[in-house]
Amino acid sequence: MLTEFASHTVLRDGVVLHTRMGGEGPPLLLLHGHPQTMAMWHRVAPTLAAHFTLVLMDLRGYGDSARPAPDPSHADHSKREMARDAMAVMAHHGFHRFDVLAHDRGARVAHRLGADHPDAVRRLMLLDIAPTLAMYQQTGEAFARAYWHWFFLIQPPPLPEALIASDPARYVRSVMGGRHAGLAPFDAAALAEYERCAALPGTATSVCEDYRASATIDLDHDRADVAAGRLLQTPLRVLWGEHGTVARCFDVLALWRERAARVNGHSLPCGHYIAEEAPERLIAEVLSFFQPHSEEQP
Repeated sequence: MLTEFASHTVLRDGVVLHTRMGGEGPPLLLLHGHPQTMAMWHRVAPTLAAHFTLVLMDLRGYGDSARPAPDPSHADHSKREMARDAMAVMAHHGFHRFDVLAHDRGARVAHRLGADHPDAVRRLMLLDIAPTLAMYQQTGEAFARAYWHWFFLIQPPPLPEALIASDPARYVRSVMGGRHAGLAPFDAAALAEYERCAALPGTATSVCEDYRASATIDLDHDRADVAAGRLLQTPLRVLWGEHGTVARCFDVLALWRERAARVNGHSLPCGHYIAEEAPERLIAEVLSFFQPHSEEQP
């Protein structure tokens, strides 16, 4: 999918990152969620390419990017490391200051990107997440039941990896189909792409390591920011699905106001997968927020 965007590979510290680029205008980096790939942007990217130079990338461990070996600290799957991947990808394409649109796991990478590299990120839009630390700290029964994979994937190896690898397509369909609208929002070709990449060697391990990092080293990084009183200074817009678990279980905007100096946001009439459930609404939000000349308070 997205074959109208030129395919590239970027090598960073031995990790091969798959990217696509195309369009005209200021640079906009798109980061996907779990258990998906850059293909999740297929309903918005063609329109956005008339306004922005889009850089799409598969996060390490996903899509056609490499799967690093696990390490005891989970550092190689931390959001800090993935943010460094994003910086390397954008530098490879000649961009050192850019906007970011990110969903789900990619939005957690984008949060770290804004925190660690504030001079690089001009504006930031995060889709259907609250801050990771707050979500773990405020977990209740409703969230744990709906986001069961958060707690399944962090269990010690090899059980989660073995269960995913035994039937990757079933895992993808179980996670994605268990949300607000089931599997109905997903284009058949996109779903096939998610299933193809989930079956690639090493995916099950990387997926688990991604979530183990989120429950350990990523929380350490977040706690350090909170302890130091560091807030995101990048203008931030957060959007969430009004029918999603995040909206039901958390005060999304209030939690982001604890972590960011300049933030606004609101719900959209959809579930978790905003780019595939409400693409026209998302395109309108992107065009209104990422104004090339705008540096003021959002």
